[in-house]
Amino acid sequence: MSKDEKNKKNTVSTAIGVDIGGTGIKGGIVDLKKGKLIGSRFRIDTPTPSTPEAVAEVVRQIVEELGTRDQSPAGDAPVGITFPAIIHEGVALSAANVDTSWIDTDVDTLFTDVLKRPVQVMNDADAAGLAEARYGAGAGVKGSVMLITLGTGIGSGLVHNGVLVPNLELGHLEIDGHDAETQASASARERDDLSWEEYAVRLQRYFSHVEFLFSPRLFVVGGGISKRSQDFLPQLDLRTPIEPAHLKNNAGIVGGALQSAIHHGLHD
Repeated sequence: MSKDEKNKKNTVSTAIGVDIGGTGIKGGIVDLKKGKLIGSRFRIDTPTPSTPEAVAEVVRQIVEELGTRDQSPAGDAPVGITFPAIIHEGVALSAANVDTSWIDTDVDTLFTDVLKRPVQVMNDADAAGLAEARYGAGAGVKGSVMLITLGTGIGSGLVHNGVLVPNLELGHLEIDGHDAETQASASARERDDLSWEEYAVRLQRYFSHVEFLFSPRLFVVGGGISKRSQDFLPQLDLRTPIEPAHLKNNAGIVGGALQSAIHHGLHD
């Protein structure tokens, strides 16, 4: 391939991203220059049971629908897929909120075979972190940007100077003898009926520990609870600036699409 052809290849500006969750699977066409969706998302409920075969069929339907749109990338373009698990070389090593039959499944091969096109599979929090670092709250920040999602558990994504460091799983840090996510997740706040002030005490303990270990330049807080960030973020006392996520529920789709294009040499 000539230098001109390589440069042309690196100018691809759209990609499809699919975000697999425990209750819904959603996809969209992403403008890779702006980090925004082109048109609306397309969503289908996660099947029950959420076995690999059943989920793969839903992903196929979503990609097929997106492929009919005028601004869809070429039919053989790679697809970015995010998944709620530790992903190592395309293989799921865990299964969060999906059927346990996913554990040890070669997710990359499964989706490649079903979609008949290249894919890139990654952890959902990693995808959201990449999207926020490139296009969202962390855009333009040098050094390490760390996304922490507060939901059923605690997800984490670390991006250093634009490069993703995958599979941190910081929700499983041990703090005071417990997995952090059992004490500081959004679901833990609801379970223990904590006020925002009481919840902020737990978050302070968690973020102070993570700050000491990683010394990031910026914390970004995601998850549905980030919509109420004004109720707890101002109560935290950290050296590191901390902001709510900007891309919200589209972060996984955007990050998955971006990583797929980068991995396949189609975007810088």
